[in-house]
Amino acid sequence: MSHIVEKYDICVIGAGHAGCEAALAAARLGFETILFTISIDSIALMPCNPNVGGTSKGHLVREIDALGGEMGKNIDKTFIQSKMLNKSKGPAVHSLRAQADKAAYSMQMRKTLQEEKRLTIKQAEVSEIITEGEMGDFRITGIKTVSGGIYYCKAAVLCTGTYLKARCLTGEMVTYTGPNGLQAANYLSDSLQSHGVEIFRFKTGTPARIDAKSIDFSKMTEQFGDKKVVPFSFTTDPKDVQIDQVSCWLTYTNERTHEIIRKNLDRSPLFAGMIEGTGPRYCPSIEDKVVKFADKEKHQVFIEPEGLHTNEMYISGMSSSLPEDVQYQMYRSVPGLENAKIIRNAYAIEYDCINPNQLCLSLEFKSIHGLFSGGQFNGSSGYEEAACQGLVAGINACMYIEGRDPLILDRSEAYIGVLIDDLVTKENHEPYRMMTSRAEYRLLLRQDNADLRLSKKGYEVGLLSKERYEWVLEKEALIAREMDRITKVMVGANQKAQTLLESFGSIPLNTGVSLAELIRRPELDYDMLLPLDPKRPELPDEVREQVNINVKYEGYINRQMKQVEQFKRLEKKKLPEDLDYCNVHGLRIEAVQKLNHIKPLSIGQASRISGVSPADISVILIYLEQVHHPK
Repeated sequence: MSHIVEKYDICVIGAGHAGCEAALAAARLGFETILFTISIDSIALMPCNPNVGGTSKGHLVREIDALGGEMGKNIDKTFIQSKMLNKSKGPAVHSLRAQADKAAYSMQMRKTLQEEKRLTIKQAEVSEIITEGEMGDFRITGIKTVSGGIYYCKAAVLCTGTYLKARCLTGEMVTYTGPNGLQAANYLSDSLQSHGVEIFRFKTGTPARIDAKSIDFSKMTEQFGDKKVVPFSFTTDPKDVQIDQVSCWLTYTNERTHEIIRKNLDRSPLFAGMIEGTGPRYCPSIEDKVVKFADKEKHQVFIEPEGLHTNEMYISGMSSSLPEDVQYQMYRSVPGLENAKIIRNAYAIEYDCINPNQLCLSLEFKSIHGLFSGGQFNGSSGYEEAACQGLVAGINACMYIEGRDPLILDRSEAYIGVLIDDLVTKENHEPYRMMTSRAEYRLLLRQDNADLRLSKKGYEVGLLSKERYEWVLEKEALIAREMDRITKVMVGANQKAQTLLESFGSIPLNTGVSLAELIRRPELDYDMLLPLDPKRPELPDEVREQVNINVKYEGYINRQMKQVEQFKRLEKKKLPEDLDYCNVHGLRIEAVQKLNHIKPLSIGQASRISGVSPADISVILIYLEQVHHPK
């Protein structure tokens, strides 16, 4: 039989948030790229929550943007409400979160993909990977579709999300589809397993969508967006995002809601044993919440619009897999939802994903050269986690073809580095979610300085323009000059200064102090002190923000930088890739097994493997010393 045969540099399988970033990065770096999707209408689909960003996730979007990715630009064009979260706390945990117009977000990303010159979009299901070599040492040479088409390539990126052997569950009803009733991908898992890839079964869920006409918003608390919107992308003009925003709404479950759920747990697939996969700990279903937090009298429920041209409202905080009749009872027990009409039922979805320990830090499979993997297929959750992995995997597929060193971000450089290191190094038995608490150096890895941290890497890779990188260098210089200047500007104990300080509830001066010392006071900041600084230069908002944060938190920042130096020393102690830890006498059996499985690149990475103790690290250090400096 005749069939299609085509050649590309890179094949990207899946067009969700990971696949879009991978394909755009590859095409923009000059490689002929083909992007496969089950449905062209599902490009950049948001099958679950209609938002981008949030605690720690906002950091990821900013980092994607700093490296030259698309997600931040796309949400800036399509958001309908924006909020900076955690403003009452320190800058390390400030996180931007935006409600998206789901349809507009998907269409805008599709438009961006379609306009990319070296990118071809193909609606087809990929059924096999084509390789050469033997088990444990394969090399990707192409892929095959269900229709028999063969697409040869030099590298490929798997971004299959939640589609592989997917099934959706609503009570006793099971449908073998992907999210939103889309076709599942049922063949690729078998091909991967035949190549020795270890597959896990995970699950996630989504709440019902309810018709806005059936909701009584008067019984809920209105949630507004920020008066001054901060864009996600460093390239977006802040003036362009000052738009009229829609409202979200807050209500709560109650004891009646919880009682309905408890009475019907035997009909929940999760508790009836019908679900095989492990669900996300930090995004539990309402059934999980009621069982695990039995002492709680109520849980928050946010009612979020899915777009400007739809009546569908997302019921955040109440994802479920209970039967349809129970869902009606449960939702209608919530204030404001007494007459709720469900447009789409809540459901749980199970899907195949990989054990990410099989990947290198570059997101390349250790046993299949040229095959990279990104997104929920790697055992993570969330659009933002997916997008950043897709971007790194796409970049590194290009680096692989060119024979260049891969882009590897370490834990001291980016939240992306923390996420990938956690996935590849640690044992993950549930969908991984990014959180600020996972980042040891979070005061340095703030969302506001992502461009200062990562633009150089984006420029060196080739995704950032020279003009954009030169602005970042100029910004660094402006910050440094201004920080130096304010240490030399002295404020005397005069009447003007005392009056201003008193107006802000600050202690009066007994003697002259520098402007920098005043900024360090908790109740003051850089902008407040403008009247005492008549010679202050005109500076952009983003520069003033950095000056204020760097001065206020100087002591803490310096302390973390010393910790990073210590971390870097361990990361610089490289381990041979071919080291057989069975030959390192004195290691515990568990440590030998874990080390041989993960094959860490450095002592630092080895120390983060669960089951490898400080004593094991000491044994390895002694072994390395003996090998390199024998007696």
